[in-house]
Amino acid sequence: MEMGKSGKKRILLKIGTNVLTKESDNISRGKMEDIAKQIACLQDDYEFVIVSSGAIAVAKQFVKLESNGKKINVKQALASIGQPHLMRIYQECFRELGLLTSQCLLSYSDFEKEQSKLNIVSTINVLVENNYIPIINENDTVATDEIKFGDNDKLSALTAALLHADLLIIATNTNGIYTKESMHNHHKKTILETSDIQSLKREAEITISSGGTGGMISKIEAAEIAQNATIETWILNGLADNFILDAIQHKSVFTKITKK
Repeated sequence: MEMGKSGKKRILLKIGTNVLTKESDNISRGKMEDIAKQIACLQDDYEFVIVSSGAIAVAKQFVKLESNGKKINVKQALASIGQPHLMRIYQECFRELGLLTSQCLLSYSDFEKEQSKLNIVSTINVLVENNYIPIINENDTVATDEIKFGDNDKLSALTAALLHADLLIIATNTNGIYTKESMHNHHKKTILETSDIQSLKREAEITISSGGTGGMISKIEAAEIAQNATIETWILNGLADNFILDAIQHKSVFTKITKK
């Protein structure tokens, strides 16, 4: 594996809204603290860049307090309200463990322009070299296709590729990708390891219609982007405490999508 300048392995950690809220209506400080604790434990060997969803979920907590009873349901407006709150909660939870955070808002158009890509890489590398953990979100205020991109899955893969991450971890609310047969039988069985993206797409077809995970195809497509950039992807259950540590120490069941 390539090492960053620091000699540490670089992990791009993508955290979905369902993980940050622990599948509730509110952002879970306990989950953010759990993530911070794990990063603090691993910081001698790994450097982290986070792609975090959750701005809209946070906004829904605060908007009742701030909108004088007027209903705000435009996603871009909610993201704009929620993003500063989301960053504040990250900052508070991480600072308690001596971890520094920074915000980066990216748009998909940034990945199409050579100069923008160079700027993203140089800025994030400077932050990481100075022990800041970049927390990236889509710039939802200007985005129009936010939902199409699958809760930041694609953004995390494009960012991992751009930053030459060693590993992409997508934290979701399932123990990875389940076999189609086991979903039919209601005894969920995780696909542990594969490099065959097309077979994964076939296995995951059911999860779209079952209403369970909904976004598994977008996670597999993200893994495909990462694989094309020779980056391994782990899809794992972020609802469990210590989910990163347990995966690294082979103590949990998750899907590993290896390089070709």
